[in-house]
Amino acid sequence: MSKLDGKVAVVTGASKGIGAAIAKALAKDGAAVVVNYASSRTGADAVVAAITAAGGQAMAVQADVSNAAQARGLIEAAVKEFGRLDILVNNSGVYEFAALAEVTEAHYRRIFDVNVLGVLLATQAASEHLGEGGSIITISSVAASIHPATTAVYSGTKGAVNAISGVLANELAPRKIRVNVVSPGYVVTEGTHTAGISGSEMEAGMVAQTPLGRAGQPDDIASVVAFLASDDARWVTGEDINVGGGVR
Repeated sequence: MSKLDGKVAVVTGASKGIGAAIAKALAKDGAAVVVNYASSRTGADAVVAAITAAGGQAMAVQADVSNAAQARGLIEAAVKEFGRLDILVNNSGVYEFAALAEVTEAHYRRIFDVNVLGVLLATQAASEHLGEGGSIITISSVAASIHPATTAVYSGTKGAVNAISGVLANELAPRKIRVNVVSPGYVVTEGTHTAGISGSEMEAGMVAQTPLGRAGQPDDIASVVAFLASDDARWVTGEDINVGGGVR
C-alpha cells in the first residue's frame, strides 16, 4: 500500500517544472491528482498522460487561482470528480525581476496577485473541504531569506506567503489540518531555459554559492512535498523547509 492511497490532491500550476514533478510524485505515492494549469493545456495533458500511463489517477483543470470564482471552481471540480480533498499544493507562481527604478504598478500587481492572492484564494476554497489530516503545502523560495538584488517584488511575495502560512498553520490547527512551506533554491526548469538562465554565468554563480555544489532539479522539491503531504509528516506544521542544497 502506498502512503497516499485514497488521498486526493490539487496541485496548482502543475503543467510544467516543479508543479509537474510534484503532481507525478503524489500520484506515484497513490494520490488521485488534479493538475491545475492557467494557460498550458498541452503541458497539463502531458502530465496527466504520464500519471495515467503509470497506473495513477489524474485530471487537468484550467483555473486562474488569482480569481476567486476560478479558484473555487478548481477545488469543486476536484471534489466532484474524486469525492474528497486531502492535499493542496500551492505551486502557481510567476517570477519577473526588476530593479527598484523599474518597478511598476502592473509588475507589482501581477506578481502579488498570482503569488499571494492566489495562495489565499485556493487555500480558502480548499479549507472548506479538507478534514482531519489534511495537508496544505505552499511553494515559496529561499529568495525570501537571501534577498537577491532586483527581486524586491518577487521576494516580497514569498515573504508574504511564508507569513500567511504561519498564520494559517495556527488557524487551521484546531481542525488538525497541517500547513507548511517548501522553499526551493535554484531549480532548473523549462522557465529557466526560456529565460536564458540555464547554462549562463548567472546559473554558474548560483551553483557556486550552493554548498552541495549543483543546481536543483524538480524532483528534489517534489520528494519533500510528498513527505509533507503524507502521514509521515503528521507532527509537522508551521514549518518552512529550505530545499536549496544548503543555500540560506
